[in-house]
Amino acid sequence: MAAVKEFSVEEKLVSLIKLQKIDSKLDEFKILKGELPLEVKDLEDEIAGLHARKNRIEEEINGITEFIESRKEAIKDAEALIKKYDKQSSNVKNNREFEAINKEIEMQQLEMKLAEKNIKDATEEIGEKAKALEIAKKNIATKEGVLNHKKEELEKIITDTEKEETQFRKKSDSARKEIEDRLIYSYDRIRNNYRNGLAVVPVERDACGGCFNAVPPQKQSEIRLHKKITVCENCGRILVDSELNENVIVK
Repeated sequence: MAAVKEFSVEEKLVSLIKLQKIDSKLDEFKILKGELPLEVKDLEDEIAGLHARKNRIEEEINGITEFIESRKEAIKDAEALIKKYDKQSSNVKNNREFEAINKEIEMQQLEMKLAEKNIKDATEEIGEKAKALEIAKKNIATKEGVLNHKKEELEKIITDTEKEETQFRKKSDSARKEIEDRLIYSYDRIRNNYRNGLAVVPVERDACGGCFNAVPPQKQSEIRLHKKITVCENCGRILVDSELNENVIVK
């Protein structure tokens, strides 16, 4: 069984500095993209919602149109019945039959008036729906124009940086394999706590390079010895001396 290589504290610090510099470069790519990925996603969701609204309005218009057609058919049926009853009224045998036919004619006339009112109301509703549909279509066209522009911007950035970003991602994966899990866990936890993603920082001008809190001279001396991993008492970031930090170069 092969022996597991033991790394010195200085080697561990060098690996952490290297990983930090690689990840900071990857952060630069994120900053370059800015809010564009989120904006694109939000616009796509908004457009999907507008399309759903447009489809719903179109279905409602179709439903109202079918209702109008059914009301027109009801008017035709009523007119046909009125003609039928008019003919029957010429052959009535008594007043009772005559009154019954007249009542039927009146019922059909009321049915026609109701159908005409239904058609009038439904036609007005279609007019309102048509306006809403036109607004939805214009909103979709506007949002799609903005989305296309945002996508072009994002695509250009991705095209310009994709090769370099891929290389740095591979470097990050490779650098992580050189660091023990316990340190990686701490590194990621610290890094995720801060928006600038800095988990490993140099001591500069007698202060932490992350929170700028003063670092006592005794602690600075200990940091320069590379005998143990030291963290800032204020922000919890891993502290390294500036010379070691500058000597670690990531191309």
